[in-house]
Amino acid sequence: MSGKFALAALVAATAFAASANAQRNLTSETASPGTAPHTAVAALAELAAGAGIANFQVAEGQTLTNSLQNVAQGKTDLAAVPLILPFLLSKGAGPYAKLGRQKGAELAGKVAVLYTYRYGGYGLYAYDSSSVKGWMGLKGKTVVNGPPRGAALTNARALVRLITGYVDGKDYKGVQSNWGQMVKTITDGTGDAMVLPVTFPDARIIRSLGSGSITLWSTPIEAWNSKGMQKYLKAPGIGPFVVELSSVKPIKGLTIVSEDGKWRSSATLGGELVHSSMDFKLAKALTKVFLDNLDVYRNKAPFMRFTGVGETDPALTGMCGPMPANYHPGAVAAWEEAGYKLPDCAKP
Repeated sequence: MSGKFALAALVAATAFAASANAQRNLTSETASPGTAPHTAVAALAELAAGAGIANFQVAEGQTLTNSLQNVAQGKTDLAAVPLILPFLLSKGAGPYAKLGRQKGAELAGKVAVLYTYRYGGYGLYAYDSSSVKGWMGLKGKTVVNGPPRGAALTNARALVRLITGYVDGKDYKGVQSNWGQMVKTITDGTGDAMVLPVTFPDARIIRSLGSGSITLWSTPIEAWNSKGMQKYLKAPGIGPFVVELSSVKPIKGLTIVSEDGKWRSSATLGGELVHSSMDFKLAKALTKVFLDNLDVYRNKAPFMRFTGVGETDPALTGMCGPMPANYHPGAVAAWEEAGYKLPDCAKP
């Protein structure tokens, strides 16, 4: 059985055992295992099956840029989506440039949000044997900075530029790799350093430690407080990620560098998106099972307690502003019945 559909088989088996009364079969797409979007979609699939709401077929390890388009085109029922992508789609920009602005805006208007969470932050890290000893050391180096296209690559490049002024292709050489091959790319010495999404703990870093000790750098305080950074943290699909490192369990072989014991970085904000035409009752039921089980999400993996599940503040969720997708009407009903107040700007 392929790794891509191993989770789908597990979810189907769980659904059969736990709830023979589940009436719907839904398709979904998410990122690779060991990430917040993968964990969140897996949790939803298990909970929805157990509650008799739906059985999910989950395709993992997907390029989420494509997943958003698949939802908008009705090819997939639900996907984990970084919220910068609906914005780019609505403009026909970035990875959606070939669609054009008119078609992109049309597709962006066909998706809706059930709930949001933070995927994690971004950090610079390198093996201790590398010549890179901090952000300014990236000049002239080769940097592994994400997959060939999508939100992660865009965010990694932006963060390096804000902190150092360096531009990919001019001041350093960015190297891309598909997520499924990322650990191999890290460990085989392709890059002098990595600028990639980071969680606490981080599965990619842990797997890469077998090839040597690693140092991970936070965003410097001076760069964090700059006008450019503070403006960037309000950009579509971007938010702040600040963690007290005293709350992070130490990992042998990993050194985390911060000036004051706090991890600071930009964060990718995302969530579960569906087609706007999804049945009201189904969207409400899926959102309700999420809200009824927030502790399940937070405890599903160690890093999930830092993801902000259940948050409604648009400054922390990525909703409102230039991000065009709103909550699904069924999701709004579930949130409000659970006692939450959603901002009017995020309602349909």
